[in-house]
Amino acid sequence: MTNTLKYYDENASVFAENTLKVDFNEVQNKFMSLLPDKAYILDFGCGAGRDTKAFIDKGFKVDAIDGSKELCVIASRNTGIKVRQMLFEELSEIEKYDGIWACASILHLPKERLKIVFNKMIKALKPGGYIYASFKYGDFEGERNERYFTDFTFESLAEFMKDFSELKEVEKWKSCDARPGREDEMWLNLLYKKTAEK
Repeated sequence: MTNTLKYYDENASVFAENTLKVDFNEVQNKFMSLLPDKAYILDFGCGAGRDTKAFIDKGFKVDAIDGSKELCVIASRNTGIKVRQMLFEELSEIEKYDGIWACASILHLPKERLKIVFNKMIKALKPGGYIYASFKYGDFEGERNERYFTDFTFESLAEFMKDFSELKEVEKWKSCDARPGREDEMWLNLLYKKTAEK
């Protein structure tokens, strides 16, 4: 994970430039439509702050975190809120959020650490709350382009999610990369709801 953070710290400006203007309205709107008015969202690995800003502009309350110090600086500037530098495993809130947005973020964790983080996300969600997450579509796990990636297929995701009985699948779908010139890269998107039963 250290190499991944190093990559983002060293390439923060270029990464911001490549992601800030990407049109992600369709997925943002799908997520927001599930939440109550003025819901509390955690942007979990916010990058340059594109989605945080979209949620704030729609009247939602947002906490934004990222592991990269440099991206936190850029995201704070882009969103007008203080973005905290924090590792995913440091999440410790209990039933605080109506929604957790993990867009192309937790995919940088190895599967065993991803399990720990999913449990922390579940705890941080209010009953009835929603998680959105996205992963590269495939079966690769390891270092790629100076970063760690865990990819999923529909089958491997179903197997992985068996451990989380508190989460009910709302929807999962495949999509092309939204960045120009990268349309041949496929993504797996997922939406889960935390069941109200404790």
